[in-house]
Amino acid sequence: MKLHVIDTGFFKLDGGAMFGVVPKTLWERTNPADENNMCTWAMRCLLVEEGDRLVLIDNGIGRKQSEKFFSHYYLHGDASLEGSIKKAGFSLDDVTDNFLTHLHFDHCGGGVHYKTEGGTPEMTFKNAQYWSNEDHWKWATVPNAREKASFLKENILPMQESGQLNFLDLEKGELFSGFSFFTADGHTDKQMIPRLQYKGKTIIFVADLLPSVGHIPLPYVMGYDTRPLVTLKEKESFLEEAARNEYILFLEHDPVHECCTVKMTEKGVRLDQTFSLSEL
Repeated sequence: MKLHVIDTGFFKLDGGAMFGVVPKTLWERTNPADENNMCTWAMRCLLVEEGDRLVLIDNGIGRKQSEKFFSHYYLHGDASLEGSIKKAGFSLDDVTDNFLTHLHFDHCGGGVHYKTEGGTPEMTFKNAQYWSNEDHWKWATVPNAREKASFLKENILPMQESGQLNFLDLEKGELFSGFSFFTADGHTDKQMIPRLQYKGKTIIFVADLLPSVGHIPLPYVMGYDTRPLVTLKEKESFLEEAARNEYILFLEHDPVHECCTVKMTEKGVRLDQTFSLSEL
């Protein structure tokens, strides 16, 4: 197995929303805000090369929404989905699978594009199977009022209409040998968290279960989470397991750090080391 970091750029979200009930005086130590209280976040994906399969985990925010939509999120940075895949030595047509942790716009928006503004939607990866799960698909396509703004039909429905959408078996919890996953329900229903066996280590693509190293302390839960008390339990269980087993956590949204490890302390699980994926 070979892994390639796929940077798709940065965006901004309100710091208070990203840290829930935690006071700004605490969370800004790790994630400083600008004059509008906005913090910068990465949209970092992962390309998994295994045999004849090339699997992309998530795909960023995309470029097809309106200027008004993007004005709320302050997209910036030089990296792009296509450019990063090309830098890794591949083309969009080489991708065989797009594994989607969940269907919020900053995780799946890059999977569909328009050749012309307002044109017919086309699949970004024309040779790929797009992977979700049936429970989350139902949750996303008939959204609750709280999450409706995060589930955009133009990002989601073309996957089904194209015939490229597939649902994974949650009980089996595996895409292929060496690429398994588990689910988490605090952020959104049946978010899928990939678990990769790589160079004798276990890498967890933590998605929105743990957006950044600043979210490691248990009370640091996003205001976006639909079930924050469930997130607390999921984080506690997962982080304790990660500390015991020395998992490597691949961070999708941390603006600085690609990977980290955690350790047990008297105050609970805390950050141990940060490093880039290439250092493994």
